[in-house]
Amino acid sequence: MLVLALRSVRQRPGRFLATLLSAFLGAAIVMAFHSMHDTAGAPGVDPVSSETLRTAAGVVGGYGTLLVFFAVASALTVNVRQRAAELELLRCSGATPGQIRRLVVGEAVAVALVGTAAAVLPAVLGGRLLVELFQDTGQVARSVDHSFGAVALSSGVGVTLVASAGAALLAVRRVTRGQRRTVRRRPWLAWAALAAGAVAASSTFAFSATDEMLMAFPAQGAILLSVGFALMAPRLLTGVLGRLSPGGASGWLAVRNLRRRAGELSGILMALILFTAVSTATLTMQAVESDAVAASGLVKSVDAKNLETLNYTVVGIVVVFVCVMLVNSLYAATTYRGREFGQQRLAGATPGQVLGVVGVEGLILTVVGLLFGTLAALAGVVPFTVVRGDAVLPGQLAGVWAAVAVVGAAATVGTSLFTARRVLRTPAVRAVGATA
Repeated sequence: MLVLALRSVRQRPGRFLATLLSAFLGAAIVMAFHSMHDTAGAPGVDPVSSETLRTAAGVVGGYGTLLVFFAVASALTVNVRQRAAELELLRCSGATPGQIRRLVVGEAVAVALVGTAAAVLPAVLGGRLLVELFQDTGQVARSVDHSFGAVALSSGVGVTLVASAGAALLAVRRVTRGQRRTVRRRPWLAWAALAAGAVAASSTFAFSATDEMLMAFPAQGAILLSVGFALMAPRLLTGVLGRLSPGGASGWLAVRNLRRRAGELSGILMALILFTAVSTATLTMQAVESDAVAASGLVKSVDAKNLETLNYTVVGIVVVFVCVMLVNSLYAATTYRGREFGQQRLAGATPGQVLGVVGVEGLILTVVGLLFGTLAALAGVVPFTVVRGDAVLPGQLAGVWAAVAVVGAAATVGTSLFTARRVLRTPAVRAVGATA
C-alpha cells in the first residue's frame, strides 16, 4: 500500500495541493518557533533572553501544533470525501478497510514529508526574524544569535507527520465506517470543552485588576468555548438553517444546499468560529490592557511586553491558518460541485443565478461562524473588561470585531465566488459528462 500511495501522489499531485500547502505552512511555523528553544539553549544566552525565547516557543508552538492538525485535517477531509467513490471501488475490488486506511495515511505522510522538507528554509528565515523582533522590543539581548537545531527540526517533522497521519485516519474512518461513532462522541467532547471554557472565563473574577495572570484565564475560556462550538458545528448549522425562511429562489436553494451539505461544511464553520473567537478576544483584551497601562502612566514590564508580542503573534498565526483552511476547503468543495452547477444550468439557471446561490451560501456560513465565535469571545472579553476597567463592553470591541468580520467574510464569500466563477467556465454539458 505504501508503494501505491507514493504512486498516487506522483500521478495526481494536484489532488494533494491543499494538504501540501497546509503541511508546509504548519511545519514552517512550528519549526520557526521551536527554534527559539535551540536559541535559548545556546552558550552565552542570558536568563532573561532565555526565558523570553522559551516562553514564545512553548505558547506559540502549542497553538501551532493545534492549528496544524486542524488545517491538515480540513484539507484531508475534503480530499477523502471527494474520493469516496474511488475508495468504495477499491473496497469492492477486495481491499480491506485496513488497506484503504494505510493507503490514505501513506499518501498523507508522503505529502507531509515533502511539505516539511520545503519548509526548512522559510522556518530558518522566520526564526531569525522572530529573534530580531524580540531584540527590537528589548526582550532579547542584541548579542543573542539565532540557532536552528535538533529541537526545531524534530518538532517540525514530528508534529506535521503525527498531525497528518492522525487527520488522515479520522478522515478515512468516515468513509470506511461511517460517521455514527464520531457523532456519538463529539457531543461529549463539545460539552466538556464548553464547561471548561465557562469555568476558565468565570475564574477571571478571582483576580485583581493588576494581576499578571488576569488575561490568561479569559483568553483560555474564549478558546475552549470556541472549540466546544466548533465541535458542534454541524448541529449548530442545522439548527440555524432550520429557523431560516429566506425569500427568493437564490435564498431557498442556498438554505437547501447547506442543509444537505451540513456535515461537509462543518470544517469551514469550525475554522470561522475559532478564527472569530481567538482573534476578537485576544485583540480586544490586549487593546484594553494597553490602554489601561498607558492611562496609568506606567511602563510595561518585560513580561507584559512578552505577553503583548505573543498575543499579536498568535492572532497572526490564527489568521494565516484560518485563511489557508478556508481557501483550501472552499476551493476544493466548490470545485467538486462542477456537475451540480452543470445540472442547474441545463435546468435553466443562468451563471449569475448560480453565483447568487453560492454567494448566499457563503454569507450564511459567515454569519453563523461570526455569531458563535463572537459569543465565545464575549465570554472572555466581558469578565476581563469588568475586572480590568469596570465596564461590561469595551469601546475597542467594535473596531476589532468589524475587522475580524471583514476578513472572515472576504475569505469565505470571496473564495466561494471566485472558485464558482472558474468552475462555471466549463460548458454545462461537459461538466455533467466529465463527473458523471
